[in-house]
Amino acid sequence: MTESSWTELITAIHANEHQAVLAVTGGGSRAISQLLQVPGASRTVLEAVVPYSAAALADWLGSAADQACSAPTARAMAMASWIRARALSPKSDPHQLVGVGATASLVSDRPKRGEHRVHVAIQTATTTATYSLVLAKDDRVRLAEETLAAQLLLLGLAKSCQLDVADTRSIFEKDLQGNEQIKSSLQQANAEWTELLLGERSQVCYPASHHAQSVFPGAFNPPHVGHKRIAAIAAERLGCPVSYELSITNVDKPPLDFFEIDTRLKQLRDFDGQTPILLSDAPTFPAKAALFPGCTFVVGADTIARIANPKYYRGEATGFAAAIQQIADGGCRFLVFGRQLQGKFCVLSDIELPQALLDLCDEVSAADFREDISSSEVRSATSLSES
Repeated sequence: MTESSWTELITAIHANEHQAVLAVTGGGSRAISQLLQVPGASRTVLEAVVPYSAAALADWLGSAADQACSAPTARAMAMASWIRARALSPKSDPHQLVGVGATASLVSDRPKRGEHRVHVAIQTATTTATYSLVLAKDDRVRLAEETLAAQLLLLGLAKSCQLDVADTRSIFEKDLQGNEQIKSSLQQANAEWTELLLGERSQVCYPASHHAQSVFPGAFNPPHVGHKRIAAIAAERLGCPVSYELSITNVDKPPLDFFEIDTRLKQLRDFDGQTPILLSDAPTFPAKAALFPGCTFVVGADTIARIANPKYYRGEATGFAAAIQQIADGGCRFLVFGRQLQGKFCVLSDIELPQALLDLCDEVSAADFREDISSSEVRSATSLSES
């Protein structure tokens, strides 16, 4: 594709009303300079960052990525970009904001065992889109692969601006070889998911008529037999149904993208179709207490230990005291199940907690529940079986 073709595409992007934040790592950063070289970039580009090192990427995402170059990491980068766009342009229509994330593994000065590949993700208020391309290994120099990565990013950005990219994509694909092809995926949000992301509502209940009496918060990535046993024991102990609660927001990470929301809801339904599910925007327990007053929160010993950790309140004792008071004022309590902590199975009575928090807690003994499995172990086992 000629430079004039790219200039025309970028000019059309700049003529659009969308504004974007871009985060690029591993390859594809040439797209940033291309966007800035065409007049009108200030209308489109709010910010562009290149979190190239592992530490920089972790800082952008809020935690270390499971894998630096993957579609999920690109999606998380895109969501972080979209959140940043809202912060930089708070008065703009959020439906006109675009978050871009791109991660690539390209030709280097040392041999690579894995595939040469590019993953681009685009996040808007209503969609999450991904564009992935596996490149023929050792067939191009670095500049050629970098050019393709940048072009793929620009195509994804143009598509998010609702531009017709069919002709441009066709020309782009003529530079691909053999089995190389763009694999694209799109997850459209339900209206309720968009409202959650925009802060226009605080929860979605499945079924819609459900009223939560006890809440089991978690990432459920994936759900496993331990979760089901906890829900059953808690329901019997509390004398009321337990609801799984999945928060799309997290204190340390970007919100879940729409692929993640869809996947985790489906996993929960397939795993335990009888238990109600709550989708919320409440990342902290004071926020959950405000959302579900009078509820008992079903948690593990690891969670209750984190609630007592000063670092979650920026080291301020007053932050912890205020949080616990909010939970108590909401009429909420904790039912605490044992979990592995530093290689040892611990129940509530094994943990040293401030009295104000301990007063809100009830213990499930190891005799009543012991399950050492964790979601991270299930994910690791699944990854090994698929590799």
